[in-house]
Amino acid sequence: MAERSSGGRRFFRKKKYCKLCSGEIKEKEITYKNVDVLKNFITERGKISSRTRSGLCAKHQRLIAGEVKRARMIALLPFKVEYYRSSRKS
Repeated sequence: MAERSSGGRRFFRKKKYCKLCSGEIKEKEITYKNVDVLKNFITERGKISSRTRSGLCAKHQRLIAGEVKRARMIALLPFKVEYYRSSRKS
């Protein structure tokens, strides 16, 4: 059984604040046409980031998700990103 170090301090994670509520990103900038802003909330595989990872509140997470889905429907964003293995044997 592993022993705990004595006198160690606990690590407290800094609370993430919503970028839209704090005014860092304006809510008017979030449209399906503005792909550069939407890419901040998408993983490298093309999935919509979770609230815990992106740091958005529930209201703005729904807004982002809706705009990403609209951008996918008119082919501004891909539905999924294809990956190819370079070290694959044929």
